[in-house]
Amino acid sequence: MSDTPIGVVVMAYGTPASPEDVEPYYTHIRRGRPPTPEQLANLQMRYDALGGTSTLAARTRDQIQRLTDALEAKAPGRFVVTIGQKHAAPFIEDGVATLADAGASHVVGLVLAPHYSGFSVGQYHERAAEAATERGIGFTGIERWHDEPAYRAFLGTAVRDALGTLPEKTKVVFTAHSLPERVLAGDPYPDELWASAEAVAIAGGLNRWAGWSMAWQSAGATPEPWRGPDILEVIRDLAATGRADGILVCPQGFVADHLEVAYDLDIEAQKVADEAGIAFARTRVLNDDATVLAALADKVVATAAAATGS
Repeated sequence: MSDTPIGVVVMAYGTPASPEDVEPYYTHIRRGRPPTPEQLANLQMRYDALGGTSTLAARTRDQIQRLTDALEAKAPGRFVVTIGQKHAAPFIEDGVATLADAGASHVVGLVLAPHYSGFSVGQYHERAAEAATERGIGFTGIERWHDEPAYRAFLGTAVRDALGTLPEKTKVVFTAHSLPERVLAGDPYPDELWASAEAVAIAGGLNRWAGWSMAWQSAGATPEPWRGPDILEVIRDLAATGRADGILVCPQGFVADHLEVAYDLDIEAQKVADEAGIAFARTRVLNDDATVLAALADKVVATAAAATGS
């Protein structure tokens, strides 16, 4: 085995580090176009409801530390791990540069999103691969891990645990971040989400239609159509038709407690459910679960071995 380390860039969406960073962060998301005062106020209001900023930065650090510890236990001294973010420093390119400066001969990319979409995960890998090429080192991306047995087992346990707190006639709705319809033509994202939801539902003995379904959430505020139905519409519909006394949301597409979970579900969706008169809960999300992060470490080790032959 070579003494040259293998680099691992763990890629995340990014989040503002402080309230002062919200506007430049939002501007970066909008590709350099500053948000309107109304858009900025709306986003800041959501962060204020969570204490000023998202918990994503801390959750991501915890996940990376857990992955680093697992890799060190499996292959001492073999891997050097760092973060690269899409919309906040350190950016993806910064992460790859850090690994190159550390002497990495090859970089494995892991995105903290289980399901592949060219619009999201694909763009992360493209940026990392380009940065690695510029530094003269190889890059291999892990495109998906929604089918990792440990992750599906985690989701299944989370669903069972949460159902115990809700009425017997409760429907489980699996959600993920909506994307614009224009980018989903031919994209595997919807099919992968369906496959993982179905696997968890079947393993948990949930009945199709009456027992579970899929929905979308956190669509962007743009004029173009985004994939639906939106979870807020589903909550209102279930309550209005009386087909369920409770709704359990399993945000399978999210792996940390952050804005889309802690605000869009815990605050906004909960409020809609309260107003509609239907019981509501959501399952816990991955965060730094040791079992799943150890399984992802195994995936990194196997990917590195296939790419480098060592």
